[in-house]
Amino acid sequence: MASVAFLGLGVMGYPMAGHLSNKGGHDVTVYNRTTARAEQWVGQHGGRFAATPTEAAEGKDFVFSCVGNDDDLRSVTTGADGAFKAMKKGAVYVDNTTASAEVARELAEKADALGFSFLDAPVSGGQAGAENGVLTVMVGGEQPAFDRAKPVIEAFAHMVGLMGPAGAGQLTKMINQITIAGLVQGLAEGIHFGKKAGLDIEKVIEVISKGAAGSWQMENRHKTMNAGKYDFGFAVDWMRKDLGICLTEADRNGAKLPVTALVDQFYKDVQSMGGRRWDTSSLLARLEK
Repeated sequence: MASVAFLGLGVMGYPMAGHLSNKGGHDVTVYNRTTARAEQWVGQHGGRFAATPTEAAEGKDFVFSCVGNDDDLRSVTTGADGAFKAMKKGAVYVDNTTASAEVARELAEKADALGFSFLDAPVSGGQAGAENGVLTVMVGGEQPAFDRAKPVIEAFAHMVGLMGPAGAGQLTKMINQITIAGLVQGLAEGIHFGKKAGLDIEKVIEVISKGAAGSWQMENRHKTMNAGKYDFGFAVDWMRKDLGICLTEADRNGAKLPVTALVDQFYKDVQSMGGRRWDTSSLLARLEK
């Protein structure tokens, strides 16, 4: 059993922290900007809650975070009441936020200077993956810190891989989002085309999902897309944040992402339709408006 802190109890962090306590058997202290959410978590899972990230991190072996963006991450790590002020020597900070590779490298350098390790460890699998404890975790950092943290991370994951040095986890997550964006647009166009052609979409998917066109998105989203229901996963607002990170990094490293840039604008259209909290499969709604 390890002494663990978890900072950020959103739709992902709340169940992830729960798995660390219940499945992992760790001693967990939580922090959330809204104290009522932290109190609710403690009432459900035990442990304790802290008033600040500094207090939560005091004396912990591992500190996890899952917050909104780069600024939120800096706030809970190096801000006025940040966790870095209290991290003990030799501890490991594991950040599960989807953020930039730049901030990951920045925080890894600061952690090293303070005598502890930092791993950027964004996740994939959405809310359902978090709730079921089967997330995919892409990690950037040093091998010794990864080896120590992996058994703890596995409480909420079914796949954990070290991708390279600091920032590599975030870069891998960018590839994940780039790939998903193109897949969902292709699936949306395929279903839209099939409807216009008068085909039975369920019969079509039953056949083509077993061939080269098959994907997780097709298997798990085609039914709800066909029914015009878009409240089953990762929100459009969050996807646009992630694609913005991808496009910014591409500008920096010279990568060409024409499809990603186009799909990002399609998601902007969905936002203008009132679909900010619809899931990413709502690209079909844009085609059918």
